[in-house]
Amino acid sequence: MRQNGMRQNFYAVLAALIWGTAFVGQSMGAEYLDVFTYNTARFVVGFLALLAVCVFLRATRKQAYRERSGPAYRKTLLIGGLCCGTAMAVASNLQQKGLETTSPGKAGFITALYIVIVPIAGLFLHKKVSWTVWFSVALAVVGLYFLCIQNGFSIAAGDFYIVLCAFGFTGQILLIDHFAAQVDGIELSCVQLFFVSVISAAGMIAFGTPAWENIRLAAGSILYVGVFSSAVAYTLQILAQKGSNPTVISLLLSLESVFATLSGAVLLQERMSRREYVGCALMLIAVVLAQLPEPDFGKKAAESRK
Repeated sequence: MRQNGMRQNFYAVLAALIWGTAFVGQSMGAEYLDVFTYNTARFVVGFLALLAVCVFLRATRKQAYRERSGPAYRKTLLIGGLCCGTAMAVASNLQQKGLETTSPGKAGFITALYIVIVPIAGLFLHKKVSWTVWFSVALAVVGLYFLCIQNGFSIAAGDFYIVLCAFGFTGQILLIDHFAAQVDGIELSCVQLFFVSVISAAGMIAFGTPAWENIRLAAGSILYVGVFSSAVAYTLQILAQKGSNPTVISLLLSLESVFATLSGAVLLQERMSRREYVGCALMLIAVVLAQLPEPDFGKKAAESRK
């Protein structure tokens, strides 16, 4: 059990590392391609890479997969992939739109707001929210103000898109928690990427301006983000969440914001203002506090009276 927990924690940290560095790749891709064209390309690459893995695993582990290949399993897999894929398509396209005018480091920190939003969404699922979570929300709002509000009470369009994408990823995390226990994690990730590709392609046809020359120029970004961020990292996320303590895994996944800032500084030589660093620090503290258990002061007081 302990070894399984350590392995899943490693999956979560590795996914966070990949996502954090992928902000740089996504930012570079935004220089050549519109949102929907870039995401269609990256998720098609990710889907094809993961499909090859699924075919290989099915061929080498026939007995294990034969036991979960009935109509009920396929229906759950299809519904789960559709739900998770839709949420991820909305979040990813909003994120990519934001990266057109927002730095990778800032985008990484704002995206981490899903760690705060997830427990708040639990209210609608009749789950208790502790006072530490409410405090974290207030702290995150202050951090977001320092990070995003520039001249007066204004917010850059890119920052607004990234905030919305955090809500989309919240839905995806909650849906994965529901479906990951019912189907194979790698297959769920593959079907999820299929639907993200389809939805992004529909957006590309309706609003995009695909050009083969621009796709060629962004090929390096597409391949890296497609294979690692899309296929590998999202699969690691599902494997990490399956049967794990969601509080611990969510906290580890939030490290993507730290990796995003570091990769932006190292690879793009970005410089953030002192005000923005204060905002980043407050948001990081907020996402950490949101995962901590509420102190039971009543119990401690009772023990002290004994």
